[in-house]
Amino acid sequence: MEIVRRIGVSPKLRGSASAATCPDVFELSDGNFAVIGTEATAELKDKLPSDAGVADYERVVIVSRETLVRAKADIPDA
Repeated sequence: MEIVRRIGVSPKLRGSASAATCPDVFELSDGNFAVIGTEATAELKDKLPSDAGVADYERVVIVSRETLVRAKADIPDA
């Protein structure tokens, strides 16, 4: 699996002074997406809707609104 491209703009272009703690979205070679965000599983797991769940190998992450909104134009429709 490889990172094919960034989805949206770089953290630096969103105003980050360093890339040390910045949310980001990437498209992978298998067509899936990888997300860098703030880990929030413990805080949000019990607040998920009843038809949602988190497997042992999954984590709930928070991505800033700006990151996702700025990535929208780069997300394919299909």
